[in-house]
Amino acid sequence: MAQDSINRRHFIGGVAGLGLAAQAPGAFAQSLKLPTSPVAISIVDVAGNLALTQKAIENYRKAKPNVVSRITFTKAPAPELPGKLKAQQAANRVDIDMVLTGTDALSAGVEQNLWVPLLPQQAGNLPKLQDIFLEGAWKMQGLASGQGVVVTYYPSGPLLEYMPDKVKKVPTTAEELLAWTKENKDRLIYARPANSGPGRTWIMGLPYILGDKDPKDPEKGWDKTWAYLKALGENIEYYPAGTGAVMKELGDGSRDMTVTTTGWDINPRVLGVVPKEAKVAALKGFHWVADAHYMCIPKGVSDEKLAVLVDLMNFLLTKEQQAYTYDEGYFYPGPAVKGVTLDMAPAESQKAIKGFGRPEYEKLIAEAPLETPLDPAKMVVAFRIWDEQIGGAKKK
Repeated sequence: MAQDSINRRHFIGGVAGLGLAAQAPGAFAQSLKLPTSPVAISIVDVAGNLALTQKAIENYRKAKPNVVSRITFTKAPAPELPGKLKAQQAANRVDIDMVLTGTDALSAGVEQNLWVPLLPQQAGNLPKLQDIFLEGAWKMQGLASGQGVVVTYYPSGPLLEYMPDKVKKVPTTAEELLAWTKENKDRLIYARPANSGPGRTWIMGLPYILGDKDPKDPEKGWDKTWAYLKALGENIEYYPAGTGAVMKELGDGSRDMTVTTTGWDINPRVLGVVPKEAKVAALKGFHWVADAHYMCIPKGVSDEKLAVLVDLMNFLLTKEQQAYTYDEGYFYPGPAVKGVTLDMAPAESQKAIKGFGRPEYEKLIAEAPLETPLDPAKMVVAFRIWDEQIGGAKKK
């Protein structure tokens, strides 16, 4: 109980700052007060984020029984969430307290005015994000329009993943990859970008590799990229609907090579879907195209719950809780916060990463340029063009 009192004081006095923070230069903190009796919290995950954060969220409930009585977790498809939230808000019956999301539902919610504005309004109640975030996480925070807070981050890709017993001469440039697919027809596979993290990272990363006119404008700046993807497509049998199917084909020997991200390289090998001996490579001109998950709070949540949710955000951004996000390499590395090392992670995470991680990632993360993904409106354009011009006839 004494520890809870300290935590409670820390939030109301230290992190929140209340009136003091509200008067501080540049801070627009709203006064938040934790409830006098515990509340139940409902969290919806539309990004697969609970694999990384659920243990840490449950740690919060255990640490703060005087604040939270119960936390319920639900998973839902990202495209369905904005409509559901809008209907609940119209009926004044919001029963979702926090959403864990990628850039997709985050952006749809920003566009439809569904989220509580967190920054700068709650800046005094949160850590100074620029100070604690890794550079890439801070860049991804810039995409949130102040209406979400990054909780997990990874540099992502696009990387090539291949079976070394089948691919004797590994392509080092985009031209060599195209030549390889001509000589090894139907042996490369990737999934439809609209349904696949590695698929979308691949098409967003290609403009940097190919030196295209404007990597952020798929409609007017990707001439080389679309021409390349068409040429590559002549040597691809079909495009599966999701990444899981791609990894299964790579794992069972139906294909020899695919495009991947750090997480999609490590985790399927941890799970035994892809053989451990699979290798990765980066093409000449490679830039990372980063990815992140966000914590968002829907409008309509009560003030006392808002205080709890902001307190939970603070808790999830501590180094101790960020260490859980290493998981089994699904979003490798995972932490958004500086100074969170693998030796701080649970034993099972350390075992998975030490057994299936790659020492070359550290060098690549340190040395290769880092880009943010397309903004959502441009991403929709890229998906439409890909569907119409590249994969439409070959989707499966």
